[in-house]
Amino acid sequence: MQIYLSLPNYRSEGLKTWMTRIAVNKAIDFKRRQKRQREELTESIEGIYASDALAAESAETPVMEREQKSQVRRRMREMPGNYRGVIEAYYFEEKSYQQIADEQGVALKSVESKLYRAKQWMRKHWGEEPW
Repeated sequence: MQIYLSLPNYRSEGLKTWMTRIAVNKAIDFKRRQKRQREELTESIEGIYASDALAAESAETPVMEREQKSQVRRRMREMPGNYRGVIEAYYFEEKSYQQIADEQGVALKSVESKLYRAKQWMRKHWGEEPW
């Protein structure tokens, strides 16, 4: 289907190579989408367990959460600006990928990539703490 839809872009050079490239790109997109879905599922499962644990904790929890958010905000100053903006919008302002993309004037895929790279940056520079 993608080959058919891409026919207007074909430049009459190497049909087999062109078709192969489209197929490879679709496969790469599929694998990325699968990985992202697994990450989202893992995060949602972790969120369920975290919310269960939060319900069982004492009244100190809100104070600890505020402190942790405060610490993350302080540490975010170390982060490159393009990552900081997308992390702030998604996690603190709770905006959707589409809202962020619209505000930044970029494609939805760019927002997804920035969030993924920002998480990787945090793991690399801040360690495996639960940020």
